[in-house]
Amino acid sequence: MKMFTKAAAALLAGTMMAGLAVSGGPGSGVRGVDAQRLANARGEPGNWMTHGGSYFEQRFADLTQITADNVSELGLAWYADLPTNRGQEATPIVVDGTMYTTTSWSNVMALDAVTGRVKWHYDPKVDKARGHSACCDVVNRGVAVWNGMVFVAALDGRLIALDAATGKVKWSTQTFIDVKAPYTITGAPRVVKGLVIIGNGGAELGVRGYVTAYDAATGKKAWRFYTVPGNPANGPDGEVSDSVLAAKAKGTWFGEYWKGGGGGTAWDAIVYDQELDQLYIGVGNGSPWNHMIRSEGKGDNLFLSSIVALKPDSGEYLWHYQTTPGETWDYTATQPIILSTLMLDGRPRKVLMQAPKNGFFYVIDRANGQLISAKSFGTQTWATGVDMATGRPIEVPEARFQKAGVLVMPSPLGAHNWHPMSYSPRTGLVYLPAQEIPQFYQNEAGFERREGAWNLGIQLDPGSVPDDRAQFKAIKAALKGKLIAWDPVAQKPAWDVTYDGPWNGGTLATAGNLVFQGNGAGDLQAFNASTGTKLWSFNAQTGIIAPPISYSVKGEQYVAVMAGYGGAYPLTSAFEDPREARNGRVLVFKLGGRKALPKATEPVFAAANPPGDAFTAEQVSEGGKIYSVNCAFCHGPDAHASGILPDLRRSAVLTDAEAWKAVVHDGALKANGMIAFSRWYTPAQVEAVRAYVGSQAKKLQALEAAGGK
Repeated sequence: MKMFTKAAAALLAGTMMAGLAVSGGPGSGVRGVDAQRLANARGEPGNWMTHGGSYFEQRFADLTQITADNVSELGLAWYADLPTNRGQEATPIVVDGTMYTTTSWSNVMALDAVTGRVKWHYDPKVDKARGHSACCDVVNRGVAVWNGMVFVAALDGRLIALDAATGKVKWSTQTFIDVKAPYTITGAPRVVKGLVIIGNGGAELGVRGYVTAYDAATGKKAWRFYTVPGNPANGPDGEVSDSVLAAKAKGTWFGEYWKGGGGGTAWDAIVYDQELDQLYIGVGNGSPWNHMIRSEGKGDNLFLSSIVALKPDSGEYLWHYQTTPGETWDYTATQPIILSTLMLDGRPRKVLMQAPKNGFFYVIDRANGQLISAKSFGTQTWATGVDMATGRPIEVPEARFQKAGVLVMPSPLGAHNWHPMSYSPRTGLVYLPAQEIPQFYQNEAGFERREGAWNLGIQLDPGSVPDDRAQFKAIKAALKGKLIAWDPVAQKPAWDVTYDGPWNGGTLATAGNLVFQGNGAGDLQAFNASTGTKLWSFNAQTGIIAPPISYSVKGEQYVAVMAGYGGAYPLTSAFEDPREARNGRVLVFKLGGRKALPKATEPVFAAANPPGDAFTAEQVSEGGKIYSVNCAFCHGPDAHASGILPDLRRSAVLTDAEAWKAVVHDGALKANGMIAFSRWYTPAQVEAVRAYVGSQAKKLQALEAAGGK
């Protein structure tokens, strides 16, 4: 394993920090956070002023009070209950003793970073119906701060500037080009040179992606970059992306691609390179997923699944690298991007590193987008490697499921998803939360696009959850998560830890030779960064998917993490029993902490509630097909829910046809996020879904009667 010596790391750090003065400085609070202070964020390790800890997005805390030698003494300093039980994915921002974080439904909270006292709480009051458009839960990944303001991007598209002292709205602007379209925002904005930059999500439901920059002081739009071309009949967009889309992207799309939106939403990674004055955007999947339907199976479909470099002041295109040309598996390149300088072939090179969904770890020259290296970090069946002459993956042709369905790894959940990875200049290793989940892909026969609904173009058949309990358990046991300490120079793992299940939290590396990570089982853990030895653990009583941070106040170091299970995997995967959806919490630790969480209550589940109605086999079959393309994404495959959202097999309305119609067809619970499906389905079809869910409830009832799980 190759790693930096401490002297080399210090030399590189000194080179990168040269000439950066501190403006405002510690003690001046968010009002003192300006361009110079953000650029010098690594010079203030006691604060966590940007999403990734600094513009380099390394998630490395240069703090040494908590070390591998004393981490066993770490204890809970304080906790704060959050007002929601949905998934918690935020990275808290800490400036001069105040923590700013978000919860689900885009709520923002300011807390005392030493005591946990809530200073203010802002609720943007997002219409819960918007939750239907959120493919992967109603989460939010955090705020940005600048010049006395806290910026949050709400699920419904509003970019909102709050007064950092009071939480009062200073300005608000709508970022969606069409508020009726199924766009959402779950990502954290970034502030760069006085501009607030944000993208969006929604490709699964059929939208066209773009990134927009707004003046931080006023909210006025500065520039917009579309990531995929629009309808040629509409002509140019009048945006900065017009020329590059015409020159580079237009000839890579075929058919009437614009009717499905195209996709390309930039829903997470937005990284500023202060050394080269470049902005890197991670671009998402196509819409529909299926390349055969989206673009007649032809063309690379730029800039899907690409890293795109722009000028931050104007949004002007600089270069791009496409990780998955003509993507057809939901292999986004929106995953976190880390900037660093690595010693390669005897000389330092400024690189960016990304481990996107497709399972390759990329090291790319960030000056020009040239691929330096790419190696697999997880099980892959769709490709055998990357051709270094062309930078393109070497695909397994059958994996494109054009002739027949095929089991592929990684799945749409990815070999690595949004969960942030970290990098330690001390060890030279990237700490990567990885996972192994397969997916059976096949063309959706008779695909018809439905406005505002899920439009994937692949068939998700009912019956994916086996009735046989032994087979069910065997499948679940095969789904693994990993923490991989990846050497980006040698392009191989230095060590790894395997988890019994995927969808584990992001990571934090510290100068105390530690790596912190939470997991889906609810354990926040500390590992020796050099060896992978587990040194400490704390049970949070709920799954942890968010990344930890570390900060210090008055010389005392803290480690903080948002706890609360949710997101794409829990919503779309079946558990043997639903989990109680406990409210989220902020958990903060210090050496000698003595606080304790209240005792957790055991979840109590309602009994299976099958209707007594007599349904035909045709009704059950039709209902299963409708359920699989609409309901499974929130209520679980084959109605096996995880407990994040209601298990319909146990629903009180399942036995009442009129009550079921009122909820599912008419939208009686729209205020809770359960929209009306009358837009797409007749009452008879909704009744067929009840027939199908009822059949699943009967199976559960029989299993429970036999004492099985």
